[in-house]
Amino acid sequence: MEYEMFEEKEFLACCGSTKFAKEMALASPFTSLEEAVDAAKNIWFNKVDVYGWLEAFSCHPQIGQSPSTAHASHTAAHCVCRWSKGEQSTALATATGSSLQSTWPLQELSDWNAQYMQKFGFVFLICASGRSTSEILAELKKRYKNKPIFEFEIAAQEQMKITELRLGKLFSTKLKAASTSNQCHTKFATKVEEDRMAVIGGHLTAELNSLSGKASQIPTRTRPPITTHVLDISRGCPAAGIEVCLEMWKGIQPRPLFGETDIDGWAFQGSSTTDADGRSGQLMNIVNVVNPGIYRISFNTGKYFPSGFFPYVSIVFEIRESQNTEHFHVPLLLSPFSFATYRGS
Repeated sequence: MEYEMFEEKEFLACCGSTKFAKEMALASPFTSLEEAVDAAKNIWFNKVDVYGWLEAFSCHPQIGQSPSTAHASHTAAHCVCRWSKGEQSTALATATGSSLQSTWPLQELSDWNAQYMQKFGFVFLICASGRSTSEILAELKKRYKNKPIFEFEIAAQEQMKITELRLGKLFSTKLKAASTSNQCHTKFATKVEEDRMAVIGGHLTAELNSLSGKASQIPTRTRPPITTHVLDISRGCPAAGIEVCLEMWKGIQPRPLFGETDIDGWAFQGSSTTDADGRSGQLMNIVNVVNPGIYRISFNTGKYFPSGFFPYVSIVFEIRESQNTEHFHVPLLLSPFSFATYRGS
């Protein structure tokens, strides 16, 4: 079965990035919600630039404020326009309705969100299914300590989780309109009702009745566990067109030894080329648990800087057993005669 073609304005209601909405409209129709979500993740992380991310973030009002009227005006699907209003009103009622004393975490949350906005330039976003206001506040304080470049990527991941839920609601609405007897409708409607999330920044919701007593589930990854990007620091811009290769150590020795070379010890994992934003494509499969071991990312820098000092650059790093659910972002900061790297998130 193939769903009807979705309009750009409907995807814009799910994510405030115009680039995202245009790409999703071009990629539709989708045969399933899963197919739409896969396309959304690829578009969001590989095609939407940093300005598109900020555009989407700007559509989230700060805690206690009404959703942006400007945003509502360009999201023509009426039922979708009400989502952010309904989510915030539900969350505020839940946060303040039990007793007068319960209002203090909400006020402190508002104050911290203002500090967060001043430091990072966008509202605090978090998927908070099953979390109390106090728990959300604790997470805000924790993330406030992050470096801006790290927090920017975390916010982008949270935005993707919001978008995924809204796509579920969008599909559910379409299914209701198409046929009330469709079995898929019941399955989608039930899932959306069970998975409703609270998101600070105008997208908070709390379903205490359905979520009470349930443990928070570990969110699935939205991209491969190992990623990279390249910045040309000599020009102050992303480095596009650099070939990237990811390998894992599979040699006889448990780990490569310093000063010894075993060309057969490295097993190919995947390759790609950096895009206009300097980001590589998918270098490995999206898995929740990555195999621990020694990895190597190599960059064909000689092709990018033909007269530079480095014909290629390789970065070797280790993922331990205790880190197998973490994300490893290993960027390259490059100039013709120097390079640097760090472990991102």
